[in-house]
Amino acid sequence: MITKPRDMQVAPIGAETLIVRGRSWKRLRFEIEYARERGTTANSYLIQADRVALFDPPGATFTEIFLPALQARQDLGKIDYVILGHVNPNRVETLHTLWQLAPHLTFIGSNPGIKALQEIVAQKYGETLAKQELKTIVVRGEETLDLGQGHELSFIPTPIPRFPTALCTFDRKTGILFTDKLFSAHVCTDQIFDEGYLAYLPDRRYYFDCVLAQQSRQLLSIIDRLQQYPAQVYAPGHGPILKYGLHSLVQSYREWLQNQQQKNVTVAMIYASAYGNTTTLAHALARGIEKVGVAVELINCEIAQPQEIRQIIERSAGFLIGSPTLGGHIPTQVQTALGIVLDCAPKSLPAGVFGSYGWSGEAVDVIAQKLKDAGYTLAFEPIKVKFTPTAATLQFCEETGIDFAQQLKEVRRIKDRSGYATAIEQAVGRIVGSLCVVTVHKEDVTSAMLASWVSQASFSPPGLTVAVAKDRAIETYLQEGDYFVLNILEQGKKTERYFLKTFAPGEDRLTNLPTTPSPQGNPILTDSLAYIECQVEQRMECGDHWLVYAIATSGKVLQDNSLTAVHHRKSGHHY
Repeated sequence: MITKPRDMQVAPIGAETLIVRGRSWKRLRFEIEYARERGTTANSYLIQADRVALFDPPGATFTEIFLPALQARQDLGKIDYVILGHVNPNRVETLHTLWQLAPHLTFIGSNPGIKALQEIVAQKYGETLAKQELKTIVVRGEETLDLGQGHELSFIPTPIPRFPTALCTFDRKTGILFTDKLFSAHVCTDQIFDEGYLAYLPDRRYYFDCVLAQQSRQLLSIIDRLQQYPAQVYAPGHGPILKYGLHSLVQSYREWLQNQQQKNVTVAMIYASAYGNTTTLAHALARGIEKVGVAVELINCEIAQPQEIRQIIERSAGFLIGSPTLGGHIPTQVQTALGIVLDCAPKSLPAGVFGSYGWSGEAVDVIAQKLKDAGYTLAFEPIKVKFTPTAATLQFCEETGIDFAQQLKEVRRIKDRSGYATAIEQAVGRIVGSLCVVTVHKEDVTSAMLASWVSQASFSPPGLTVAVAKDRAIETYLQEGDYFVLNILEQGKKTERYFLKTFAPGEDRLTNLPTTPSPQGNPILTDSLAYIECQVEQRMECGDHWLVYAIATSGKVLQDNSLTAVHHRKSGHHY
């Protein structure tokens, strides 16, 4: 296990341009919605021309080491501008401390970004500071700023539902495009650029799936706009800088986004968020929905126009509404969106309600009751979460999203096909596999699934493959580097029947089964024929499944004189 502390890394990346990045070799609190544990970097950038610009100071996690790093280089007092790729409450703590040390600073951001900055500062530190003393420049379109020495900055507002304050910046002298959240990855390394970029592709794909996949319509347009700038380097907010694999990743983004748009069932996810917690819930639900092959259209009420909301609702097969509770009430933007839904959404559409709150949670209950009174059916009990959601809460939301989408897919399946297997599907179904149970444990989350598509894949090292459906909740915890236990079932035991039942979202699959911890802390079913603990080495996307190749790290036969349970099927279009 990596035990390196958090630290700062400063290095040149272009003419008069430095990266100043905080590194954490372990997953941070703000990453809790991502099960992948590869650490992270919080990338800031400094252009030291005639006028000095600092890009994206990190959040509160790195405040104590970030500012001394600037002071040690005597850079702090020279900064003229702080350019904000996005604004959130976590980052404002650093910005406020930075402003106290250098009150001459001017903050540059998009119109929603500066508005959010002023609102958060007013809430935390007082309205006078926010409106009178804080110097700001609002970017309303594609504007420019000349720092001297050839560093002409072009600002490109790039709002998306999750990051309505987003702003990219292009420096013509260095050819660097500062992309903030776009093209990022949560992975911590010593290297700054992306040499051997293919090794980081799973990290970038995982970040895309967790953060950006549900915004395909807006992102395709943004990528087209960014191509107008002759960038040689993309400098994201997290992970290695893109240079060697830049064009390859841009093409991959296009393919991933286009695949999202080709899905023929869509769910509208309508939400607003005061401190980011409701947004986190929305994306956990959306991730579960996406796993089933259903598209999600995110609608951030703070930036969406009424006609846009109406159009998305009219082409959706279901909808979810998320809201914080502000002063015991529903925010105005959510009330407006709810009115549009009640006006145009057919009563046959399944619905759901969720939200976070601090001291009360009336908004979720009020929205749920209004939908019921209007004749809509709620597909799940309203989800109310106090303060910041935990890993277990997010797993519950993801599984709820999976169940919600599976209901929609089942309705579509009944409409689209007769239910009879084709000749090919009948032939594929005759492939026999051993019955196993895959188990994992991380933090306060335990998950398990029945697996029958399992095969040995290599002798040296001893390796195996497991096919995992994309809509399995456990898939989140089977990323490269993760450990799991493959419990091989014994013929004639009832364990198989136990795992064939339907589990509620968030339900512990192993509550009623005897287990013991593996060397890596994953559950071993003590009644199984044998177990193998494995570490994921590679993953390959195969249609509606992921093929996981893993190396065996430990294992034991528990029942010497028993036979392996096998699974016989008559059709290749279901288990």
